[in-house]
Amino acid sequence: MKMQIKKCKKCGRYTLKENCPLCGEKTFNPHPPKFSLDDKYLELRLKAEKK
Repeated sequence: MKMQIKKCKKCGRYTLKENCPLCGEKTFNPHPPKFSLDDKYLELRLKAEKK
């Protein structure tokens, strides 16, 4: 299983856990998705970014 570091939305602390050990808030993956020109959803993603 691949572990990735996560970030707390509330306090900004980095952790490997699903919830922040400091404030208990849910964490998220701060890494952007991989970019590929062959991505079949590229047009939709670019349109969503422009909005």
